[in-house]
Amino acid sequence: MVFTKRLREGIRRGRIRCTIRIWTGPHVKVGGRYPMDDGHIVVDSIVPIRMADITYDLARESGFESVDDLLKIARHGRGDNVYLIRFHYLRPGAWDTVGREPASKRPRRRQRAARSKLV
Repeated sequence: MVFTKRLREGIRRGRIRCTIRIWTGPHVKVGGRYPMDDGHIVVDSIVPIRMADITYDLARESGFESVDDLLKIARHGRGDNVYLIRFHYLRPGAWDTVGREPASKRPRRRQRAARSKLV
């Protein structure tokens, strides 16, 4: 998923957590991880919506000044299907630690005693 440069800082700071896309079909999947700058966007949900569902508040939440401003960007490609995509940003290196326990919380592995062969 590609974002216009003026939105990227708001995305990195967590202020922008949704986007509207007009596509022929979904180009991303829930749980998918997509690179943005040094970090990643992780898709939380994709919901098909109608053009009439795009309100001023939704445009502002998506980082735009107005519905017209949003639609100028969103209508750049082919397609008639409108999707509301909610996501979160992972800072560089965060993906490597998601779901892992810190080393201090992991159970210690027992070291196997070395077996010696009797000759």
